[in-house]
Amino acid sequence: MPAEPVLTEIDHVAIAVRDLDAAVAYYEAAYGVEVEHRETVERDGVEEALLRVADSYVQLLTPTRDDSPVAKWMEKRGEGIHHVGYRVDDCAAALERVKAQGHQVIDDAPRPGSRGTTVAFIHPKTAFGTLIELVQE
Repeated sequence: MPAEPVLTEIDHVAIAVRDLDAAVAYYEAAYGVEVEHRETVERDGVEEALLRVADSYVQLLTPTRDDSPVAKWMEKRGEGIHHVGYRVDDCAAALERVKAQGHQVIDDAPRPGSRGTTVAFIHPKTAFGTLIELVQE
């Protein structure tokens, strides 16, 4: 019997972009979606714009400094899908479950995210090449 699921829904798909204003304008013009939330996350060295799509978001990210993880990622890969954020009821419990199964994590403990959320990242090396963010609202 499968274990109790911890992912409750998709919170966001994050897309790394060089020009946040141009990316926002594209989504507004092409798809009729508007920015619901915009924030600079100093800790991560990014500025984000969240565009609501149904009960989830498209998160457009741009680095605010050259040493941010997103800036380094874009240096190697260019613009594009950066990670997928999944909602969880308990970020700490979900993170401990992943760690207990031997998977590599980026955050050893949950930390503050944007919008007042609690987040933790799972390394793509043990997640089939996808950077995963656990998001507790």
